[in-house]
Parts: sequence; C-alpha cells; structure tokens
Amino acid sequence: MENTPGPRAGRKEWTALAVLMLPLLLVSMDVSVLYFAIPFVSQDLEPSATQQLWILDMYGFVLAGLLIVMGSLGDRIGRRRLVLAGAVVFGAASVAAAYAHSAEVLIAVRALLGLGGAALMPSTLALIRSLFHDAKQRGKAVTIWTGVMTTGISLGPVVSGLLLEHFWWGSVFLINLPAMVLLLVLVPFLVPETATTARGRFDLSGAVLSLGALLAVIYGIKEWARHGYEPLPAICVAVGLALGAVFVRRERRLAHPMIDLALIGRRAFGGPVLANLLAMFATVGMAVFFTQYLQSVLGQSPLTAALWSLVPAAGVALMAPTGAALAQRIDRAHVMGGGFLVAACGFLWMTQLRADSPLWFALVGAAVYAGGLVAAMTLANELALGAAPPEGAGSAAAVLESGQELGGALGMAVLGSVGAAVYSRDMADALPAGLPHADAVRETLGGAAAVAGELPAATADAVLTAARDAFTHGLGVAAVGAAAVMAGAGVFSIGFLRGLSGRASSAPSSPDDSRRTASAR
Repeated sequence: MENTPGPRAGRKEWTALAVLMLPLLLVSMDVSVLYFAIPFVSQDLEPSATQQLWILDMYGFVLAGLLIVMGSLGDRIGRRRLVLAGAVVFGAASVAAAYAHSAEVLIAVRALLGLGGAALMPSTLALIRSLFHDAKQRGKAVTIWTGVMTTGISLGPVVSGLLLEHFWWGSVFLINLPAMVLLLVLVPFLVPETATTARGRFDLSGAVLSLGALLAVIYGIKEWARHGYEPLPAICVAVGLALGAVFVRRERRLAHPMIDLALIGRRAFGGPVLANLLAMFATVGMAVFFTQYLQSVLGQSPLTAALWSLVPAAGVALMAPTGAALAQRIDRAHVMGGGFLVAACGFLWMTQLRADSPLWFALVGAAVYAGGLVAAMTLANELALGAAPPEGAGSAAAVLESGQELGGALGMAVLGSVGAAVYSRDMADALPAGLPHADAVRETLGGAAAVAGELPAATADAVLTAARDAFTHGLGVAAVGAAAVMAGAGVFSIGFLRGLSGRASSAPSSPDDSRRTASAR
C-alpha cells in the first residue's frame, strides 16, 4: 500500500499546474509589490501615516484571516469554482486599485485583493491533490508550488521597481490582469471540479470566529514587531486567542466542522503544519534583516537590493528538487530534518557577518538557509497534503497556509525584537554625550541615518559606523535564535515524523472522490 503508485498525470495535468501557478505567483507577489510604489502612491493620494500603513498591510491581513474560511468553502462548493471566483475578484480589484482616487478607496480595494487571494491560494494547493494521484508526481508538483510561492514574495519588489521605471504606480496592479484572464479561459478545460456534497452546510458563525481570531492575533503580533510592547497589541492577541478557543470548542461540537480537528491531531498532518510554521518563523524573521543589511549597511538602492535578494533563489533551485529526490529513497522525515539543519548552518554563517563583509558572504549564507528551508517546507507541504482526505484538501491546505502566516508574523516579532534590543543596547554604549536626537539614533538604523545627515561629517561618520556595527550585531544575535529554532525543527522532524514517508502521501483517493472527479471532467 505504501509504495502503490496512483494513476499518473499526463500533459493536461501538468499544463493545468502551470496555469494555476500564475495566480499563485501574483498573489504572493502582491504581499510585497507596493514596497517601491508607496512613495508614488503617497505623492498622488496623500494618505496619512496610518492610512499608508493600512495600504501596505490590509492585503496581508485579509489574506491570512480568510484562508481557513475559503479553504472550507472550496471543499463545499468546488475548488475549481472557487478559483474562478477568486480570479474574477482579484482581477476586478486589481483594476480598481490601479485607478483608485483616494487612500480610503485603495485600502478597501486592497481588502478585496486579499479576499481574492484567499480564494486562490488554498485552492491551488488543494487542486494538486486532485490532479496528481501518483506520489512521485505529486511531490514534484508540490515542490513547484512551494518554489513559486516563496519566489513570488521576493520577486514583488523587483517587478515593482522595474515597472515604476517606465509606468505609473497603478501598473503594479494591472500586471495581474493577463494571468487572471488566462486562468478564467483555461481552467474550465484543464482542471476537474472536486465539489463534495457530504460536508454539510457552511458554518457562517465559525467563519466569523476564525476570521476574528486570525486577524486579531496577526495584527497584534505585527504591531508588537513594529512598535514594541504596547497594551493594544497585547489585548488584540488575547482577544484573538479567546476567539480561537471559542472557535475550536464550536468545531468540536459540529457534525460537519470547517476544519477537521482530528486531522490536525494526527502526526502526518499536525507535525508538518508545525514544521512549516517554524520554517516561516525563520524565513520572514531574517528577511527583514537581510533587506536592511543590503540597503542600509551596504548602501544599495532599493531596486539593486531587491535584485541581489533574488540570488539566494539559486539555493532554493538546487535544494528543493534535491530534497524531493532524496525523499524517494530515504525517510522523508530525515530529509526534512536535514533541510532544517542545513538552514541552521546558513543562519550560523550569518552570525559571522560584519558591516564591512563583502556582498558575496551575505549572499552565500542567505542561499544556504533559504535552500534548506524551502527543501524542508516542500516536503512538509507534500506530507500534509497527502495526509488530508481528498474531500477535505481545501481546508487542510488553508490550515497549512494559515500556520505559515502565523509563523511569519511571529518570526518578524520575536527575531525583530531581539535584533532591535541588541541594536539599542549597543548604541546606548557607543553614542557620544550630548548628541542631538539621540533617542532616534538608538531606536533604528534608519533613524541613525536620518540624524547623521544633519551632523558634521566626522560625527556623522562615527554615528553611522556605530549604527551599522550595532545593526549587524543584532542581525547576528537574531541569526543565532533562528539557527536554534531550525535545529529544534530538525530534531522534531526526525524524531516525530519518522516512519511517515509515503504512507500519507500515497493515500489513494476515495472511490466517491474518484467518481466525482470523473464526472466533473
């Protein structure tokens, strides 16, 4: 049973995967595509400081909050139908965002983009479960899905920077249209429907509870990362956890819950969800440091830094398929653990980074940890997706992706706070007495650069040198924390997930699911 291959996918299924990867790439790009465009948006729409933050954050908040809702909805009405609906919403919202005439309109439209993205993301992963029944082929498809998702986040600033060289800021949204049109035209012919009628009515109250819980927790964590501890973010996290507890209690009593709590309790699913959460903790937590290092320490322009930040993708391109190939020969848990330990080595390499280190040194370390992380995440995604029953693949994919969003928020908050604390302590010891605006210099490297511009040359050089050294020291300490978490994730994967290779991922589709798929074709 463990090694019994399912029916193999042909050209039609691989073409369908390629079409589904286009919206996934754009949905993940939209998380970061406004980084370069926001100065132009500010000049045109004149948002307040608070509105500017919501323009940047609204998309990610809504996307994260609605993943579970949309995953459950796709399992009930059909994932292909939800992908098509998501494409319509995402495409229409992209046009509205491009021509938004006020900050309020842009914030609202960014929320609609998050709604469309939430409909697309779990459905694209869940449809892999329907398109690829052979375990080896499904492993390759999940590798592609994971690579596209992680690459899109890095590619967003690059595409944005290139478009803004020639067009107005609305162009960063209009690039979504061709892919959405292609999706609407080709998906009905290439992708089978997977609707099920055996899961009861949609739980509207549970949807509101899950949305409120995720939004409150992620908002509170991100505000903590941005401003440090304050009462309001703490209250938001507490309220979110309370809503989450009510949601779980409600789900346990329902005959047809939105998410299968028993599935989450299984090693083959809950274990990979936790592994993915830890991977995103390190990925997002260190991404902020890496970007700031390129721009503020090495002095690169935003576009140049964005282009160099794509170099670590070489490690991903090497490690992800290597990990997938090794998983066909040895226990998947050992390969996942190896990926996490490779990532830990990459983070330890980054602890040796200095303000005067050559660029290649930083790029090598980033390539090593990125490659190890994506290799581990690919196998975790594959294991979790295979453990889910075909009729519940959408909800399972949504839980997996929600864990990733939560892990990213935690990484930004925890590792960011560690780095900021080290920076502040070092700068407090290094600053000369009587320095004007000393508080701003002690808070952030950006604040130090702004103050240095108003100081005499000799004093400015001393302040900037101290600030860059302090920031790099903070990066190194945060990298130690990331390495420790990755080492723990490696031990967890080897010890807790051992023996699951192939068992879940090779699970055949149910007869009912096969009949539904055949009739939908």
